Amino acid sequence: MDFDHYKKPSDMDLKKKLSAIQFEVTQKDGTEVPFQNEYWDNHAEGIYVDVVSGEPLFSSKDKFDSKTGWPSFTKPLHPKAIKTKEDKNIFLGNRTEVRSTHANFHLGHVFDDGPAPTGLRYCMNSASLRFIPVSQLEKEGYGEYLKLFKQ
Repeated sequence: MDFDHYKKPSDMDLKKKLSAIQFEVTQKDGTEVPFQNEYWDNHAEGIYVDVVSGEPLFSSKDKFDSKTGWPSFTKPLHPKAIKTKEDKNIFLGNRTEVRSTHANFHLGHVFDDGPAPTGLRYCMNSASLRFIPVSQLEKEGYGEYLKLFKQ
C-alpha cells in the first residue's frame, strides 16, 4: 500500500469539510460522547478510513464490542497507517494516543485490555472515521481490500 498520497488538508479546507464534532475530535484531540456516535454499534462489513485524507485505518473484521460506546478494533489495517504517542492527562492519567500517520489526525487511544489475538483495544472516535461498506470498496478506490471479505 502506497501511503504517500494521503496528506493533511489546510486548516481552511478542514473547517469547510468537517462538522463541528469532527473538527473538535481530529484537530483539537477531543472525544465524542460514548454510545451516541455513528459507528459504535455498526456491524456492517467494510473498512474505516481517515475522515479527511481517506487513509485506510481499520477493518470491520477486527472490530469488536468493547462495551465502551466507541468503535473498537484489535489492530489497524496496516501498522504504518497509525502512529502513537504518550498522552499525559491530569484527570485520566497516562494513555497512548492514536493518530493517523500521514494526515496526523487524532483518532482515539489504544489500551492493553483488548481480546486475543493482540490483547489491544484501539478505541476510536467515530468522528475521526468514515466507513466504506464492502459493496462500495471498488467504487471508492479501495478494491484491494475486497480480499479481506471473500470467503
